[in-house]
Amino acid sequence: MTVAEPLDLLKQNLDEKIFVKLSGYREMVGKLHGYDSHCNIVLGDAVETIYSLTEEEGKLTSEQKNHTLVFIRGDSVILVTDGENL
Repeated sequence: MTVAEPLDLLKQNLDEKIFVKLSGYREMVGKLHGYDSHCNIVLGDAVETIYSLTEEEGKLTSEQKNHTLVFIRGDSVILVTDGENL
């Protein structure tokens, strides 16, 4: 299957692991269960990583949260790619 339109990438990866970069220093990896034309995404067995920078030391830290099922609002999506190399 070829990618003719942007959402074709999502169609090709239904029921596969994908990586989603989000606004607010967050990213998620999980199994793509569904999406729509607004790029709203539903992921299952997802791992959310939240990054933060400490002011006093200037160190980058991260926290991970597991989600059984999560809805990602399309206006927070910055990048979507397959999870093949994760």
